[in-house]
Amino acid sequence: MGTKTIGIREEVYERLDARKRDDESFTEFVDRLLDETTPDWREGFGTLDGDEAAALREAVEQSRERTGEGLADRQRRAIEELAERNTDDETA
Repeated sequence: MGTKTIGIREEVYERLDARKRDDESFTEFVDRLLDETTPDWREGFGTLDGDEAAALREAVEQSRERTGEGLADRQRRAIEELAERNTDDETA
């Protein structure tokens, strides 16, 4: 595995050097920083304020009601269609 040389400003180097552990190389330090800052999709959950959370709950509830009504309508139509087919088959 090869290495790369990068250029950074002196003040950035000093900040990094201050955070680097005594027993780790800069490569290990940068690797640790990257692991610590890897985005976690779960971050940010639970950060809505009360009004936003209430609005989201209401939107979810309305969506569930509409979905339930739509499913009920499709089921009713499917049952009616099957009943009509059965009636047609019996008269044929």
